Order: sequence, then structure tokens, then C-alpha cells
Amino acid sequence: MTTAADETTVLPSVPPTGGPAHGSAPGLAQIEARDITAWFGDRKVLDRVSLTMPAGGITALIGPSGCGKSTFLRILNRMHELVPSAQLAGEVLLDGEDIYDPAKRLIDARRAIGMVFQKPNPFPAMSIRENVLAGLKLTGTKASRSTREHLVESCLGKAGLWAEVKDRLDAPGGGLSGGQQQRLCIARSLAIKPRVLLMDEPCSALDPTSTRVIEETMKELAHEVTIVIVTHNMQQAARVSDTCAFFLASQGTPGVIVEHGDTGAMFQSPQDPRTSDYVHGRFG
Repeated sequence: MTTAADETTVLPSVPPTGGPAHGSAPGLAQIEARDITAWFGDRKVLDRVSLTMPAGGITALIGPSGCGKSTFLRILNRMHELVPSAQLAGEVLLDGEDIYDPAKRLIDARRAIGMVFQKPNPFPAMSIRENVLAGLKLTGTKASRSTREHLVESCLGKAGLWAEVKDRLDAPGGGLSGGQQQRLCIARSLAIKPRVLLMDEPCSALDPTSTRVIEETMKELAHEVTIVIVTHNMQQAARVSDTCAFFLASQGTPGVIVEHGDTGAMFQSPQDPRTSDYVHGRFG
């Protein structure tokens, strides 16, 4: 524990639903932030944040509102730069290569590092099938019809949704329940074969039953994709994550990581009293 216009590519073959034992799948990616400092205009929101998110695990980012967790998450797949006033210093390394290197294409970062947002955002006019396959068009990825059909079944299966929708794949994605829509968004993210999946409070708008299903889905997916999740739910962080990072910003200062490490240790014997106060609900 520690304190303080792109080329078209061809889709590779898609493996069947399920994967090897946790942490053993080939190609699992480690993502590392080094000395990340971020601004919106003149306001500094993160100050020299460094964090390694291990391959094949689930890392939870916790902390009170306004401490920079979601900003940090968006920095991990270059969404921060979409804000006109945003600035950034530092590096984000995917298996040792900086995704912000000028020689790196934005589309490659987005293909390798997927994102699921707080509010489910399926394309309402598209069918369930079309929603899953939407990422292929956005990334200029070619695939045969049989590969696309296998991809739909595989990704919906991994997202825990196949059994519920397999007989209505042509129905509008916007007609699903909130929990089903969120799992559809997960399936859509998986279709482009990301190596890292970022999830920004994916259960905050969902009922307990849907939350449980999403959490089970996350634990299954960690066999084949590295997951980073922002959550305000301490019980959720304790249930699903392997490692945890506690962000804090106080009295107008930019966000920093107070403490990070093994989730069990963070919750049972934190090194910093501020961490203890937060995880036990004394503030935030």
C-alpha cells in the first residue's frame, strides 16, 4: 500500500464467451498514470497523480464528489482533451507506451481503452444488434457477417444479457430496462476488443438487482480485460475491486491520491486516518 481519418482494420477472430483463470489471459494490459496534473482553464483539478492499475484486475477509484476521480478516469482514454479549456501534464502508459505520444492516434487509444458511462447511453434508434456493432463502424473495423453475428452473441453473453435478448435482437436498444441498457453499453464497448474498460459509476442509476448483475459481469470480465471503476458506493468497491485508490481534494486544492493499494487492506487497516474516516462513512 502506498500513501500520500483513420485506416480501416480487420477484426480479429472472436473467442467464445468466458476466459481463462483470473489474471492469466494473454494480452492483459497494465495501465499506469505518471504525474498527471490536469486543469480546466486556470483551475487545477488534479496534482501530480500517479497510479498503476494492474493487468487483469479491477481497480476502484473512490473519494468524495469533486476530488477529480471522473476527470482522472477520462484522462485514461483521452476524453479530457475533448473539453476546449482542458490541459494536461504527465503520461498515461498502456503497457509502457504513452497514449498521449504525438505519434499515437486517438482512435487507437479509444479502441484499446473503452468507456462505460454513469447513465446508460445506447443509441435509441438502433436495434440491440446494431448497438453492439456500432463501435465497428466508428473505428472503421471490417468484419464478415458471420463474424458480426458471433460478435453480437459473444459480447452480449459476456455482458450477461444474451439470454434475455437473444430472441429480440432487432428490437430498439432504447426499449430495454435501465440495467439492461447498461449491460448493452458494456457489450458495445467489448465489441471492439478493448484491453482496458473504464466504468464511471456504472451502477449509480440502477436498482439493487441490476447492480448485482453488473457487479457479477465486471468480475467475469476481469478475466480478459483490465477494469477501472469510479464508485461512491464503498460496499461496491469492497465487493468487486482488487485494488483501490482514495482521491481527496480539500479547501479548494486540486485532487490527489491520499492512499492506494490492496482493497482489503485499504478497508480493514488503512494507513491514513483520512482514508479510514472516508471508508467508514465519517465524511463524504
